[in-house]
Amino acid sequence: SFQSKLIHTLKPEPAHHNSNKMGKKQSKMSEQCEVVLVGCGCPLRGMGWYHGVQLLDNRSPSCKLSYVVEPWFMGAGATGPGGEEFAEFQKETEKTHGVGFHKSLADLPAIPEGTKRLALISGRTADNPRLLSEAIEAGCTTIYLEKPGAPTVAELEAMKKEAADKKVTVLMGYNKNVCKYVKNTRDFAAENPGSHVTFVSNNTYENTPESLGECFERNAEGMLKNMAIHELALLVSFYDVAVDNIESATVDKEFSSMQTLAGPSGKEFTDFDKIKFTIKTKTGKEVSVQADRCGGDTSYGMVSDADGKELFRHSMPDEEDEANVETLEKRYPGAMPYFFSQDPDYATVKERVGKQCATGEEATGVATIDIACETLKVAEYLVPVLQEQLK
Repeated sequence: SFQSKLIHTLKPEPAHHNSNKMGKKQSKMSEQCEVVLVGCGCPLRGMGWYHGVQLLDNRSPSCKLSYVVEPWFMGAGATGPGGEEFAEFQKETEKTHGVGFHKSLADLPAIPEGTKRLALISGRTADNPRLLSEAIEAGCTTIYLEKPGAPTVAELEAMKKEAADKKVTVLMGYNKNVCKYVKNTRDFAAENPGSHVTFVSNNTYENTPESLGECFERNAEGMLKNMAIHELALLVSFYDVAVDNIESATVDKEFSSMQTLAGPSGKEFTDFDKIKFTIKTKTGKEVSVQADRCGGDTSYGMVSDADGKELFRHSMPDEEDEANVETLEKRYPGAMPYFFSQDPDYATVKERVGKQCATGEEATGVATIDIACETLKVAEYLVPVLQEQLK
């Protein structure tokens, strides 16, 4: 079965003395929001599925998974690859957890009085503008949007305006914003004036034209809007990086590589398979990003001195994470490896967003849709600038 015993046994909340059962129930309700997971995807493969599994495990106590909306596997994709696995997950989840499954957001029942509804949108990036509108229609007051949010800046800006007009909060699944390796790297750099930070992100694709061609086609928005978007969000969140504040962006030509490769469809795509660049801001900050599709499964923050000598490094996964990864690999054999290495951060972001939805408490450190808009602007600005330097 997909759900087994809790990994982390959560201590139950101490009961309030002299409160009747009804009172306890009501206070519990108002501390939890009702979550609608939009875009579950295929078990073991889809990011949405992993969000669902974490919610069912009560890893984000302010969130209660109430509904799953899955247009593809409950529609045209039911008989295709992954359809059978999804149907099994649906049956098990309905039976064990009483979660309602629907083909569209329009099919959701009314919201119970006194409850706030949160949409966790984890579908294809191109569908997000429509799904955001439908989630607002379905009464969601908070929306958790997976990165990058929309295919283009213009679409994301329109979504931002639509949500603001309806007084709906939109927060982003940029989980590296809450990662301990990022915090530790920033803390170390702050204690060492004159030092330089580099954020490094790696994937585990094979370094072959077939493997990278498939990667380029599936992530057609390109590396900077896809894999390295998390690092760009860090730069926007913590280093004053914005298109209007970029003094210079310089490629490390020795490290970087750009290729034009055919995807499975035969169509050709041009993208970076690895890139390293340094941004200087007009306000005097300097920070580097390095991303490699074939670099392995470790991401890290590094601090170096003025001469480029490494002073500090914190990796994800670290030893503590590794132990968690082993536990999760046994529970969900065959799932995407990156779910496990980033597991604690996914749960943290959901908890902070859920708590804000339920109680109004600010989701500290979580990227807003404003940060997402600026991040996407920076990505769109950088692509031609960096490509030009590699020609």
